[in-house]
Amino acid sequence: MKKVVAINGNPRMEKGNTEMLLSGFIEGMKDAGSEVEEYYASRLKVKSCTCGGMYCWYKKPGECCTKDDMELLYPKLREAEILVFAISVYVPFPGDMQNIMNRLCALVKPVLEWRDGRTGARFHDDVRIEKMVLVSTCGWWEQGNFGTLLRIVEEFAKVVSVEFTGAVLRAHSDLMKEGEALTEDGEAVLEAARKAGFELVKDGVMSKQTLEAVSRPLIEEEQLRRILNGMLKQAG
Repeated sequence: MKKVVAINGNPRMEKGNTEMLLSGFIEGMKDAGSEVEEYYASRLKVKSCTCGGMYCWYKKPGECCTKDDMELLYPKLREAEILVFAISVYVPFPGDMQNIMNRLCALVKPVLEWRDGRTGARFHDDVRIEKMVLVSTCGWWEQGNFGTLLRIVEEFAKVVSVEFTGAVLRAHSDLMKEGEALTEDGEAVLEAARKAGFELVKDGVMSKQTLEAVSRPLIEEEQLRRILNGMLKQAG
C-alpha cells in the first residue's frame, strides 16, 4: 500500500477551491489502494527557518532546532512514498506553505552532488519519498499563471533527486461551482482529478489526456475578463 502525504497550503483550508480539486485527487488515490493523510499548512503552527548556520546539516544532521508542529509532520513525511503539494496561486504561494517547504531542508542529507551541470542533494536514507506532485488552482484564465509555482516545486524535486510526476492544474476554478453546487463542468473536472489520482498510484504516472481534462478551458478568456472586471467595479 502506497503511503501519501498531502499538504494543503490554501489559507481557506476545507472551504477553498484547492481543497475541492484535491479531494477528488485524493479519492482517486484511495480508490487505487493508497493510504492518504492530508494536512493544512494554516492549521499547523510552523515557524520560518530561524536556526541559522544550517543547523540541520552541520550541527545535527536531520534534526531541526525549532520545535513546533513540524515535529508532527517530519515522521509522516519520512514514511510517505508520495508527497503532494496542494497550493493555490497567491503570488506565488501562501506564507504558511513556504515555511513548511523551507523546513523540509532537515530531511535532506548534507552531501552535495554534481548532476547534469547542477549541484544537488538527496533525502536522508530514512525518507521514503520517491514522487512529488503539485495540485493547484487559480482564479485567472490562463495556465501560464501557474508558471512560478510550478517551477518552484519542480526545482525542489530536482534538487533532492525525486521524480516530479506532474501537476494537476485548474485555472478559473471558481467556474466549477454555482453558489455551493458543482456545475456539470465542475463534476467533469473532479472526475478527471479522481482519475489522475488513481493513475498516479496504480500506474506511477498521470496521463497527458487526464491532466488536460482537468485543466481544459471552461470559458473564453475575454468573457472571464469581463466578469472579473465587472466584479472589481462593483466592489469599488
